[in-house]
Amino acid sequence: MINVVLADDHVLVRNGIKALLEDETGITVIGEASDGKEAIRIISTNKPDILIVDIRMPEMNGIEVVAEISKNHKEIKTLVLSMHDSEEYVVKSIQAGADGYLLKGASKEEFLKALTKIAAGGKYFTGDVSSIIMNNFVNGNASAAVETKMQKELPFKLTKREKQILSLVLELKNNKDIAEELKISKRTAEVHRFNLMKKLEVKNLMELTAKAKEYQLI
Repeated sequence: MINVVLADDHVLVRNGIKALLEDETGITVIGEASDGKEAIRIISTNKPDILIVDIRMPEMNGIEVVAEISKNHKEIKTLVLSMHDSEEYVVKSIQAGADGYLLKGASKEEFLKALTKIAAGGKYFTGDVSSIIMNNFVNGNASAAVETKMQKELPFKLTKREKQILSLVLELKNNKDIAEELKISKRTAEVHRFNLMKKLEVKNLMELTAKAKEYQLI
């Protein structure tokens, strides 16, 4: 059972999220807050597994709430659910200690995937947000706090061959090129590449690059 507290100053938004979650087996909304300070009070009393929090709220904004939880309630996970995909909000949320960042336009499937992954101890950043994170690393603009937050233990193990495949894929080499370089068949290269993408839970090169940066594989 995943116990959730919702923090958003819009009642209609909270009602919509609550209705969505209560349709799912294994997820229960145990509290709601309309501002940041109320969210902290409810969390202190109810001890949820996850706080779903908007960024722009009265009293304390969502980023301040996340920072407070990261400091004083480390066992509680936080998912920022926002309509803003600006680099400033994304980076500040990660610096504060957010376990995930999802846009309000996300599908139900992605929303539930994010909650499940975070509840299990993982991190979840929607595709657009992952690209912002990746660009910060590529351009050398990520702060030390963000870098530290992204240094996580690998939830998967890559074989020596998969590491070779990853390196070559990130060099934009196709399966034929990979096969020639590693002296294997094209079919074998395709299988290794498929297994790599599946293991890292990515669907395309952009997601693969972001995941590789996230776990400092490159």
